[in-house]
Amino acid sequence: LSILRLLRMSNRSFMAFIFFFSMSTTCLYFIYVAPGIDYPDGSNTSEYLVQPTTYLPENFTYVQNLPCPERLPSMKGLMEVNMTEIPMEEIELKFSKFFDIEFGGHWKPKDCRPHWKVAILVPFRNRREHLPILFQHLIPMLQRQRLQFAFYIIEQSGTQPFNRAMLFNVGFLEAMKDLNWDCLIFHDVDHIPENDRNFYGCGQMPRHFAAKLDKYMYILPYSEFFGGVSGLTVEQFRKINGFPNAFWGWGGEDDDLWNRVHYSGLNVTRPDGDIGKYKSIPHHHRGEVQFLGRYKLLKYSKERQHLDGLNNLHYSPHISLSNLYKNITVDLYPELAPITDY
Repeated sequence: LSILRLLRMSNRSFMAFIFFFSMSTTCLYFIYVAPGIDYPDGSNTSEYLVQPTTYLPENFTYVQNLPCPERLPSMKGLMEVNMTEIPMEEIELKFSKFFDIEFGGHWKPKDCRPHWKVAILVPFRNRREHLPILFQHLIPMLQRQRLQFAFYIIEQSGTQPFNRAMLFNVGFLEAMKDLNWDCLIFHDVDHIPENDRNFYGCGQMPRHFAAKLDKYMYILPYSEFFGGVSGLTVEQFRKINGFPNAFWGWGGEDDDLWNRVHYSGLNVTRPDGDIGKYKSIPHHHRGEVQFLGRYKLLKYSKERQHLDGLNNLHYSPHISLSNLYKNITVDLYPELAPITDY
């Protein structure tokens, strides 16, 4: 009788162990898949708080049919940044062979379900030496973050001043023809992240990733600064009518984007502490001319928002695929984005 009683107790203990193990595993996934706290940086950012920022232990086991967590053991924090120029051929060989990148620059994790499908949009002109440096740092970081992603390089041809904002609009429209992306990262080619805990997913509010840039002594130039690297969901980007198309030359388009975000009832979040640090690749050539008309356009941001953006853009792209990205070349000029008086 005592032996039978002992066996029944052992069975109960075993079942209790299985139950608590199952519950603890489920709780771990719930905790770590949930977004971490984003401490607002300044009065212009959103104030809501979510789950605490906690990173998974090294021995965590991924589950293929469950969402990839956002706080992964592979995300160690500070990364070594190497600005040395490297041939694109060397980078293409390395990542296509050893990092499982599909032709055209697509990748997604196989050990869990990606939390976000991210299109990385990079406006481009005469910065050929910068691309391999960007890929060398960004591809491993995005893979460690278990994001599904692809790169779109939007290259401006012709003789008109550089129009970064219009290139982003073109990139968005072309990227959405490939896949139903849900997160968009607008990324300058010369901005290299220093911390792989700067998670390149989107959220309830638009995100300014590059909060601390070395060329600004890691200080935000002004509270409304929204340049370098930013992220919006597809829904948010459509709601604000994309970027303005009227900014020809350097400066102003990011400030206009900030205005569009706030006029649409949204706020901007930024990474906490040193997570938003970036290094800027030194330029070896003359930069783009400044756009002297930006102040007048910014004065009428609200009036222009629903007239100038995704809804008035026309273009004819030339598209080619590379090992690591899709290249979208466009010749831009003002007549491609006509705007009525406001």
